[in-house]
Amino acid sequence: MAASPTDPRLAMTAPNLRPLVLGCLAALAGLSMALGACKPHAAQEAAPTAAQSAPAPAASYAQAHAGDYAVVPLKADLSHLDENTRRMIAKLVQAADVMNDLAWKQTWNGDRAALLAQAPDDATRELVNINFGPWDRLNEDTPFIANIKPRPAGGPFYPLDMTKEEFEAAALADKKSNYTLLRRDDAGKLITVPYHVEYKAELERTAALLREAAELSGDKSFADYLRMRADALLNDNFRPSDMAWMEMKTNPVDIVIGPIETYEDQLFGYKAAYEGLVLVKDAEWSKKLARYAGFLPELQKGLPVEAKYKAEKPGSKADLNAYEAVYYAGDANVGAKTIAINLPNDEEVQLAKGTRRLQLENVMQAKFDAILMPIAKQLIAQDQLQHVTFDAFFEDTMFHEVAHGLGIKKTLDGKGTVDEALKEYSSSFEEGKADILGLYMIDALSAKGEMDKAKIMDSYVTFLAGILRSVRFGAADAHGKANMLRFNYFADAGAFTRDANGRYRVDFDKMHDAMNALSAKLLTVQGDGDYAEAKRMTDTLGVVKPELAADLARLKDAKIPVDIRFEQGLDVLGLAQYATPATQ
Repeated sequence: MAASPTDPRLAMTAPNLRPLVLGCLAALAGLSMALGACKPHAAQEAAPTAAQSAPAPAASYAQAHAGDYAVVPLKADLSHLDENTRRMIAKLVQAADVMNDLAWKQTWNGDRAALLAQAPDDATRELVNINFGPWDRLNEDTPFIANIKPRPAGGPFYPLDMTKEEFEAAALADKKSNYTLLRRDDAGKLITVPYHVEYKAELERTAALLREAAELSGDKSFADYLRMRADALLNDNFRPSDMAWMEMKTNPVDIVIGPIETYEDQLFGYKAAYEGLVLVKDAEWSKKLARYAGFLPELQKGLPVEAKYKAEKPGSKADLNAYEAVYYAGDANVGAKTIAINLPNDEEVQLAKGTRRLQLENVMQAKFDAILMPIAKQLIAQDQLQHVTFDAFFEDTMFHEVAHGLGIKKTLDGKGTVDEALKEYSSSFEEGKADILGLYMIDALSAKGEMDKAKIMDSYVTFLAGILRSVRFGAADAHGKANMLRFNYFADAGAFTRDANGRYRVDFDKMHDAMNALSAKLLTVQGDGDYAEAKRMTDTLGVVKPELAADLARLKDAKIPVDIRFEQGLDVLGLAQYATPATQ
């Protein structure tokens, strides 16, 4: 994200963002703040009618949300890396940074400078930059610049006036591709435009930087991957580079770059958003984690569901590694920040090679210290607080990512993938499945003696605290939806109770039973491709009920951040001297 209100690329040479406490300073100085919001397409920049518009928010919005993010410097010890590797990291950071420009185009279809000019003060401009637009991602996409309509479900991926029925009726072979945009021709008919055509200039710049980085890599497999990824950005054929990425084992540095996740497409869940993450491997931690990936085939067989829903065989070459993140960009840096990654998303690659699970330990530790533990101290029963530990948080998160490789990728009717069948609910159901099957894996491995059985209660209580952390992301976030659904399912099953003081207590046996029951339910919905049931469950269970809302309000009153944001860039990493000039 941008350090400057007008140029997010300055993040490479300066701390990424100034604290939102500017809002507080502005208020103390007696400055007034007007707030509201905008949305994609030129039409949305016109002043909407009162019936169409969100009401203008209160003047103190930026001030009121100044504490939503804890500020964390994003850095790592690079002293063990040689100069060429540090130069390579600088190139990778610059390549990832281009994803910021692309993320803006995929979020806001108007003029960025004009939007920023509408912000009444520095604090609001900063909030725009944090959110890549005028909608607060941590607060149900609430608009915070006056007289702008709510965020459209399809964003700039589709014409604003397109209906779902029109999309379904369009005879376009690649309309569901992750890498095409829907547009209208001169006659008003829907057409598709490939990403590599629409974003050609930015992608050529990114590809050039990746190729320069490849020349500096001391690891041949990583250099080959960077060149393949550069090619993929220019033709949208990502499968060969995904396959190559899965084959890499010895690279000390990694990069995730390209159109990856589909959460931004809330209309259908088809279109992928550009992101970039630059990572440095923790070799010692990675060795400790590597052995768990080998249990996937056995754990798949033991899933608590009918045999037909677990007939697929997860790839046996999947691996699990720990990293320190050194740069977040684009879709990865908007709203709630990821603490772990499970990729590739391509189901064919997953079936052939499995997936790679990347645990971002420095970001995970930051969230535990600044958010999870303070939440636990407010909402978890006093006598169960001892069970909230970083090790359990790390394991819950790690096995969440591993669990993405379990279950079912294609519907039983043979008509396509689970993602295609569940459409806009596919992301939240996949995240919910991974969460609950991650807990199942800890339970199963503990029973096998591969993990400490005495610490299962740590996993259960920390898991509950993690739900209370993630439901604060709200219904606009796939992880937030998944957590709200699971929270209400567990509450109905008696997996935890809430005492008169508003503190939550895990019931060990009922938590175990609810874990297995919900695992079976989610896998069945996915395998059946049951869109109607996914919708019903989301509508009835994926909501914050009044009692929980009151408890979450206590967290806000206690000034516990909702998530984190980063001071990051080449200056923070001590690599500014290796930057490629912007004119090249």
